[in-house]
Amino acid sequence: MLLQRRGSNPAPLPFLRWAAPLARGAAIHQNRAMRIALAQCGAIHDLAAGRALAAADLHAAIAGRAAALKAKGVGRGATIVIGHGGSAGFFADLFAVWACGATAACIDASLTPGERATVAAFARPVLALVSCPAEADGWGVETLSLAGTPPAADLPVEAASHLDDAALVLFTSGTTGAPKGVVLTFRALFARIALNHAAIGDPLRGRTLVTLPTHFGHGLIGNALTPLLAGGDIVLAPRGLGLAKDLARLIDAERITFMSSVPTLWRMALKLSSPPAGGTLARVHVGSAPLSAALWADIAAWSRAETVNCLGITETANWIGGASSRADGIADGYVGRPWGGSVAVRLDDGRVMAAGEGEIVVQTPALMQGYLDRPDLTAAVLEAGWYRTGDQGVVEARGVTVQGRLKDEINRAGFKVQPAELDMLIEQHADVAEACAFAIPDAVSGEIVGAAVRFKSGVSGDLEAVRAFCRERLRREATPERWFAVDEIPRTPRGKVSREAVRRTLLGEAAS
Repeated sequence: MLLQRRGSNPAPLPFLRWAAPLARGAAIHQNRAMRIALAQCGAIHDLAAGRALAAADLHAAIAGRAAALKAKGVGRGATIVIGHGGSAGFFADLFAVWACGATAACIDASLTPGERATVAAFARPVLALVSCPAEADGWGVETLSLAGTPPAADLPVEAASHLDDAALVLFTSGTTGAPKGVVLTFRALFARIALNHAAIGDPLRGRTLVTLPTHFGHGLIGNALTPLLAGGDIVLAPRGLGLAKDLARLIDAERITFMSSVPTLWRMALKLSSPPAGGTLARVHVGSAPLSAALWADIAAWSRAETVNCLGITETANWIGGASSRADGIADGYVGRPWGGSVAVRLDDGRVMAAGEGEIVVQTPALMQGYLDRPDLTAAVLEAGWYRTGDQGVVEARGVTVQGRLKDEINRAGFKVQPAELDMLIEQHADVAEACAFAIPDAVSGEIVGAAVRFKSGVSGDLEAVRAFCRERLRREATPERWFAVDEIPRTPRGKVSREAVRRTLLGEAAS
């Protein structure tokens, strides 16, 4: 079944009424679809800028910026870099690019000029949109700020473009080496958002707190575009430690009904912020990194909202599915049933099975077109219509349980260890705030297991006690042999634990 709805909604969300057929291959030109989508956008509240754009004002800003881009010759087939993000102006620029039928490459504004040059040389944009002079260096093409563009009454008339044209390029790696850009079509985006609307329902109609960057899938598609195109308002919050400290106040003051974020934010917020008191928060999504059952339960208790552990990948336009704390129950690695499409497992011999244990593979109408100009990388993950996620897991009647990343798998003399599972087990110890298991090269076993542990504030950490805790619960082969107490566990810009950074930092230091 393509669309799966949990619970009962009084009426379909407006976007769902017309966008759902797109997931089934319905024919409609991209520019008509975009006009329909923009006509039902909610408002944008940019807290950092102290600015709000009502739906009508947003539409006028988009129309004016689209006209300015058309005057620059921007149209179907062109790629436009958007070198800024997280603001009302970013969304006006993004929709203006799409209104012209062009492709938006959304780039992290914090990249250095050298990193921008690497990405731009690969993406080959005709123009780079920036919000300030500090963002202008390194693109190798004309840079332009549309901030002062006069509004217009309507979008320019665009020659018909196709839903299977590229809408987005999101870079997941390679700002200093070979870039890896995920290409998502308009059809994939509209299908994913329609599927999200069907799964989430009413909370999207209210006010969503956007806590994530807008240059990657979770922040842009899941956290922002999904509610905005449901007719809901989005509230753009400043990120960082201040957000964690101020989270409950923001939820109450802004009457937030829905939000999505990563485990890192919640670890800080649970420590620094009291729970919200207003009772508006109805649904919380957590994704982009493994979520332990203990942290999941703590988030649900703090928020007093339905808390959903999501499986989402940029290559599938973000969310594939999720497990609800209320409807499905809480368990380590459990991400529930798919929100449209199919999930299966690929065995080591290449067979794809509807149930069992192996690499999780996905079929979805929201699948990427491929990696930009990298047919080699595309062929490595797309097989007979299935996308290979790289996640090891179990698929059964109740849904999907993710055990860990295959590339992170530790091979100890032929015994396979999933480090994400070890992380969650170690974090069950009462004194442990966070853990990271990783592979250590070994002349005899090939690899052995190491573990970095960050203890809770005010706790006198006892690595031997944690080691004993694990020995009681793990087979000998899976129990870490080398232990490290650390003040911080390195993370990627997307909030995921960087096992490679942990390995580089700790190998060579004395083990306990």
